[in-house]
Amino acid sequence: MSLEIVLITGMAGSGKSVALHALEDAGYYCVDNLPPELLAAFVALEHQHHGNRVAIAIDVRSATALPLVPQQLRRLRADGVIVHSLFLDATTDTLIRRFSETRRRHPLSRDDWHGEQRALIETIELERELLADLREQSHVIDTSAIRSAQLQGYVKSLMPTLPGQLTLVFESFAFKRGIPMDADYVFDVRMLPNPHYEAELRPLTGKDLAVVRYLEHKADVGLMREHIIHFLSHWLEPLAQNHRSYVTVAIGCTGGQHRSVYLVEKLAEYFADRWSTLRRHRELDGAAS
Repeated sequence: MSLEIVLITGMAGSGKSVALHALEDAGYYCVDNLPPELLAAFVALEHQHHGNRVAIAIDVRSATALPLVPQQLRRLRADGVIVHSLFLDATTDTLIRRFSETRRRHPLSRDDWHGEQRALIETIELERELLADLREQSHVIDTSAIRSAQLQGYVKSLMPTLPGQLTLVFESFAFKRGIPMDADYVFDVRMLPNPHYEAELRPLTGKDLAVVRYLEHKADVGLMREHIIHFLSHWLEPLAQNHRSYVTVAIGCTGGQHRSVYLVEKLAEYFADRWSTLRRHRELDGAAS
């Protein structure tokens, strides 16, 4: 059986420990804060002793060795290892709030080169620079507006996908709560007819039959759906050929409850015959957590 590893990186305070615990619950052998220099040797050792599923968290505490990671991942893939690379991110405001609430120090809060304290916002921006290359090569999960239970579910949902197959992640969201940082493509559907203004539809969601029927009778909704399908159908194959593992398509409306939810459901259903698809509803999932 092929060895499968999940590499978790990301911003301090973005939820890496939550993601690692989710994978541990899913049966992965997990290790936190592994020095990048030991990655290849550790993977080989754990394959012998702990089976075929390993999850490893590497963060900015290994800053000087981070440039080694992309090359090591390429070597592992060349050796037949299945590698999932996840990067957890959040807005700077969110990270500052989390550090304030937990009263934890940022791992880069002391400048080892000059021996002085950095302002937290400057430290976070430095961390973004140090991790930029890893972020570029990973599937990004924006944890700014989701709870721990949602994050655990998201991470677990990504793992059963077939190695080497492009996975489409369709995500609905509310513009009033910000655009997801993990989105590869964002479609704004706020100009479409809004079920919110129909009293009997207001408490429902885009999954409910009454809302579905309402939206399917609006010509602009169907036109928007077809335009998004046409765009994605044209570009997904080139993305897959470029060795992309995940593509996140975010659909946003005002409240993230009706129009965006409906379109995510319909788009995921349409593309499921060709690609592996996942559905997320940021605002609905958060309300259910």
